[in-house]
Amino acid sequence: MPEKVYIHEQIDVIGHNRAKYVHHMTANWCPIAREERNQLCYGVWSVVGSTGAWPQVVNMWELDGWEGLEANFAHELVGSGAQDPSLVAWWAEAASLRRGGFDRIVVPEPWSRPIDELCAAGAGGAVYAHEIIRVAPGRAPVLLRGLYEVGRVRAADLGVALLGGFRVAMADDAEAVVLWSFPDWPTWRRYEQEWHHGGAMGPWRSALIDINAQFHRELLVDAPLAPLRTGRQPQITDRVPLDQL
Repeated sequence: MPEKVYIHEQIDVIGHNRAKYVHHMTANWCPIAREERNQLCYGVWSVVGSTGAWPQVVNMWELDGWEGLEANFAHELVGSGAQDPSLVAWWAEAASLRRGGFDRIVVPEPWSRPIDELCAAGAGGAVYAHEIIRVAPGRAPVLLRGLYEVGRVRAADLGVALLGGFRVAMADDAEAVVLWSFPDWPTWRRYEQEWHHGGAMGPWRSALIDINAQFHRELLVDAPLAPLRTGRQPQITDRVPLDQL
């Protein structure tokens, strides 16, 4: 059984509220989540709009396995409207900043490191690639094995790190989430240039085509208080009034 389980969220932000929303999620939510649910922030990122939906944010939350996820749900779904009653004011503020979103429960591959280890290793980047890869039902394990054995190796030759690979749970093993880390923008540009047939990423491209994988790669940048950027979890002392952002 996995030591960690994650909640993966794609959140649609209202208008020009992205800066306020990511601060509300990090400084205003993360300290509460740690204290009440033992839930850590794995990442909060803004989607680079030219590469995906906008204005959108991707959040990931780390829990101690399925038992941690069970405790999280049991804590949250106790109030009227299936919401934690201690978070009424927080939810009201969040609702003014976002329209909705789509969540997944995802399980990491054994080689995917938890957030504390990633921070200790300085694994953050200037930019990230976020992929949701779809394959035939039951083929996600094959995809993730190829990701590690072929995609990871080819990308590493270009200076790109495979941050994490995750199987989407509570489904038919037809979907996986992948995160790559780039140390700078020129490294990302070279990586994309090598995706043509015969390029450095060609073998991974061919492997994806061979299993009829469907995917879209979008770029992400860290929120100001994201752990991969700061090397630590957000703290209460990080809070500032949202109207100052």
